[in-house]
Amino acid sequence: MKQPPIFTEDFVVFGILMLVLGLVFYTSSSSNTFWKKFYTIFPSLLMCYLLPSILSSLNIISPEWNVVDSTGNFVMDENMKPVVAKLSIYKVASRLLLPAALILMTLSIDMKALFGLGSKALIMFLTGTVGVILGGPIAILIVSFISPDTVGGAGFDAVWRGLSTLAGSWIGGGANQTAMLEIYQYNQEKYGAMVLVDIVVANIWMAILLYGIGKKDVIDKFFNADNTAIESLKEKVSSFSASIARMPSLKDYMIILGVVFGAVGLSHWASVVIPEALIVAFPSVGDKSSMLSTFSDGFFWMITVATAIGIIFSFTPIKNYEGMGASKLGSVLIYILVASIGMRMDLSSVLSNPGLIVVGLIWMSIHALLLIIVGKIIKAPFFFLAVGSQANIGGAASAPIVANEFHPSLASVGVLLAIFGYIVGTYGAILSTILMEMVAPI
Repeated sequence: MKQPPIFTEDFVVFGILMLVLGLVFYTSSSSNTFWKKFYTIFPSLLMCYLLPSILSSLNIISPEWNVVDSTGNFVMDENMKPVVAKLSIYKVASRLLLPAALILMTLSIDMKALFGLGSKALIMFLTGTVGVILGGPIAILIVSFISPDTVGGAGFDAVWRGLSTLAGSWIGGGANQTAMLEIYQYNQEKYGAMVLVDIVVANIWMAILLYGIGKKDVIDKFFNADNTAIESLKEKVSSFSASIARMPSLKDYMIILGVVFGAVGLSHWASVVIPEALIVAFPSVGDKSSMLSTFSDGFFWMITVATAIGIIFSFTPIKNYEGMGASKLGSVLIYILVASIGMRMDLSSVLSNPGLIVVGLIWMSIHALLLIIVGKIIKAPFFFLAVGSQANIGGAASAPIVANEFHPSLASVGVLLAIFGYIVGTYGAILSTILMEMVAPI
């Protein structure tokens, strides 16, 4: 059980996160030699992610903790389980700021140029999916030779059942993870350990990708990558922005925020109405153990509708608001999401369940190795590797973050691939689980 952190108020913690972001941007733009060398090694986006995780690890801030009474004892509910308090910062960032950012960064996209990126983005995404499908059984096989108890178990306590939820999460997202839990009925008292592995390993991998972005030129040289299509898209968006650029007024800001958050409201409304309509028409959609359960997930529809609205805006005069900094405003919202995600990463938790963490790290290493091999063969830019991976592992919450760091015009690539991941997630996870069950020690 976790003690309450020093700061437990949403507004206070939000202020701390904003101070961290401000500090990173201030120092990263400094002409000081030390900071120039520092950010050459540690990209600014990585620090926006890492610093909140350090504060969380020191228990200065935390996304959740166990409630204690005036005597310092943990408070229990009627079922004698610890009462947990949670901050709402990540929920607000992922449910309000993320769809707004997606709309702001998509409204000026050149769809023709986007499709002109070719097949390499899809190939790398599918490679990442295959890496997750095969990584699970291979990780179990390797660990079973060293510590069979770590990946063993029988009945509903079998570890492979729990790892099925990781496969669902790392190909699709939360809805796919829940579907796998329902399908394979893993012991829910042990499920928390799987959630921990998911958070720890996925966040370590994201940190590695963010670090790699700072070295993308070196990595692209290793892959002998052709960046022509990517640079063309960036150039088109940048040229369009420059051609319509003007100093925004208060009226402009109010109009764009009104349009964007009105669209966010519409996407949330749709995220309730669409699943309800689908469940009425197709009852199996509402069954969490069904392979169609992804389509009952409100988050999936919120992201899908928000992205669709942004694309529709790109064919209207609303796209001209890019000239007043729409994508920059979207990037601001993305960085707040980055900090809120970083806060969820408690570095000290890496040692809390070392056996399963090792399984997760081996699993992720196989995913990464396969991406590197295929990327080298097809000469894919690091952008496709990083975004293709995060569209699987992190989904719509983090794929746009990684894509946006390359260029705001590329955020849409991450979103579209992540949506595809939601659709194939359950099917890929079931295949991975079948293989894990075959190799798991009895």
